[in-house]
Amino acid sequence: MMENQKFRPQAVIGPLGEPLSLDNLPPADTTRWVVRRKAEVVAAVKGGLLTIEEACGRYNLSVEEYLSWQRAVEKNGMPGLRVTRVQHYRTVIGRS
Repeated sequence: MMENQKFRPQAVIGPLGEPLSLDNLPPADTTRWVVRRKAEVVAAVKGGLLTIEEACGRYNLSVEEYLSWQRAVEKNGMPGLRVTRVQHYRTVIGRS
């Protein structure tokens, strides 16, 4: 994505439409991952603020976990990131 480019934006548009910069991303020691925080990390990577590797290192995530967040956002938006809805979305998508 943006790995080959030297330009890194100062801010990107966050999931709620607000500017998102490195300074206002979730703290690196975050342990409680609410929907908004997951969506902010996905938006930061998508916008080039962080690489996937940087995000996974910063937040102690596996690449698979990050990619599951990204797929959830792409398929169902922020509601897809709700842990209680994951099984529902898998069932609905599986029927399609």
